[in-house]
Amino acid sequence: MNPLWLQDIIRDALNEDLGQGDLTTEALIPEAAEGEALFIVKGEGVIAGLDVVEEVYRQLDPSVRVERLCSDGERVTPGTIIARVTGKTRTLLTGERVALNFLQRLSGIASVTRQVVDELEGLSCRVLDTRKTTPGLRLLEKAAVRAGGGTNHRFGLGHGVMIKDNHIAAAGGLTQAVEKVREQLGHMVQVEMEADTLEQVEEALTLDVDAILLDNMDPCELREAVRRIDGRIWTEASGGITPESARAAAQTGVNGISLGWLTHSAPALDISLDLKDKGEA
Repeated sequence: MNPLWLQDIIRDALNEDLGQGDLTTEALIPEAAEGEALFIVKGEGVIAGLDVVEEVYRQLDPSVRVERLCSDGERVTPGTIIARVTGKTRTLLTGERVALNFLQRLSGIASVTRQVVDELEGLSCRVLDTRKTTPGLRLLEKAAVRAGGGTNHRFGLGHGVMIKDNHIAAAGGLTQAVEKVREQLGHMVQVEMEADTLEQVEEALTLDVDAILLDNMDPCELREAVRRIDGRIWTEASGGITPESARAAAQTGVNGISLGWLTHSAPALDISLDLKDKGEA
């Protein structure tokens, strides 16, 4: 990940939260006070986003020390202390919400991704994300998917061709769409096309495509599509797949399943920042 990009993302988040200053903390905490706080997990899950925590506190005060007590991708249980921060108490509290917002969100994505990966244990099928991400946070959210054991699909429109239903309609048909893409971009660019029906699958098998996205097909249709493709083209199932339905889709024999759910509906992992009492050992 480009460190300059990460710095900009965190700077924007801190500016949004800090505004004219942390009125509560500045009124209650002496400027010279030093403290220690712990990031503690309240539920079961997988951690992602510790780089972000470090960057939050680095920008606020480079003298703050962030000690990682686990790694991104690590499974955790309630009560697990995942990081310790020490330094000016004002800084620890001022950075709390921004650090937690990122950490909880990214760990939630990693956790649900791991849940789906576990559901597919024993099957030769990848768990893929989509571009259904929070605007501006795509790289972080896709990194969280990797931390959970998933695989990244396209990062953006320039990372491969995906011919979807609206493209097909605009081009005048599936064959025309594929031929136009190949004419414009040549053979070095991978082309994936969407197929909503078995008839489109049959048409795709006559075209120069590298992958077929089988969209919104039920398990019976998926199984029949995989049978007809017979390993000639890489297959991906997509459309309405959730952690609960993931295994049924994967058991049809597709090479991958993509879930927008991973990034647009994953619940945050409950994590808190607890400041140690002055008299606490």
